[in-house]
Amino acid sequence: MSTTETIPVIDLGPYLAGQPGAMEAAAAELRFALTEIGFYFIVNHGVPPAQVRDAFQQAARFHSQPIERKMEIRIDRHNVGYLPLRGDTLRTSTVQTVTRANFNEALFIARDLPADHPEARVDRRFRGVNQWPANLPGFRESIAGYCDTMERLVLKLVPLYARALGLPATYFDGPFRDCQYKLRMTHYPHQDAPAVDDEFGIAPHTDTSFLTLLAPNEVPGLSIRTQSGKWIDAPALPNAYVVNGGQFLQRWTNDVFLATPHRAINRSGGERYALAFFCDSNIDWPVAAVPTTVGPDKPPKYPTTSYTDYMVQYQKRTYDLLADVNRDAAE
Repeated sequence: MSTTETIPVIDLGPYLAGQPGAMEAAAAELRFALTEIGFYFIVNHGVPPAQVRDAFQQAARFHSQPIERKMEIRIDRHNVGYLPLRGDTLRTSTVQTVTRANFNEALFIARDLPADHPEARVDRRFRGVNQWPANLPGFRESIAGYCDTMERLVLKLVPLYARALGLPATYFDGPFRDCQYKLRMTHYPHQDAPAVDDEFGIAPHTDTSFLTLLAPNEVPGLSIRTQSGKWIDAPALPNAYVVNGGQFLQRWTNDVFLATPHRAINRSGGERYALAFFCDSNIDWPVAAVPTTVGPDKPPKYPTTSYTDYMVQYQKRTYDLLADVNRDAAE
């Protein structure tokens, strides 16, 4: 298999240890990954394996509840809460015409803002309070702690993105202060070979995020589409996070970095859980192509946008249940 059809592995250990030259070396590897494949693994990232195991256990704990209990915190206009089985259809996919809803259920968690936070008090879109499940002691503390760990990891990664783009290492410090993030805790029931071509655990799509961190998973199911059009299965590497870019990364980099299509089908014979941490810049930051990706012969391909404007339109087309949520709010 060629290097452009193999997901590369980046060892963060030397960089995180501050070894001379390690930042530039890791940034060069990252640039190759994001211009040629759009996915990469990271190892020696500093996330304790016990914390990852606990987060997976909490996901299984939540999804094992009766549907009536989970629907008490159904997804809201801020995209936090429970999305039931077949609750979203990826009509926004540019890879495949998708007509069937995804065969998964998920719980979405955002930054855990207090109820008296100024933005929460005025119900600002995507800055509301989380919906936490009742009667699951310790769940909130565990998952909020995991999100804190993921945010710290993102803040260690973004200097590499800056250097990979020929920018100062601190370039993204401002945009990622109080960054936007969502943790999607997904349950994929076992699925036999699809009876039709467009039935998936999650259909072929690209993420919206600047970057996505997918937790190390012992149960395979993820596939990515290389630039040649070939679908390859992502191996399950012990203690390795899978990282990829999305539509916001494309906008930041004027399409220099890829948003690679991917999909998931659980044919493991058992249950599959996934922990995807989607991260973007601060909600108020104007997202536009960075200076090193534009020029006289390379005009910006996308208009400057905001997180809110972009995500409102995306979610209207994707989350079927939000139509009911918005209708209830109007009533």
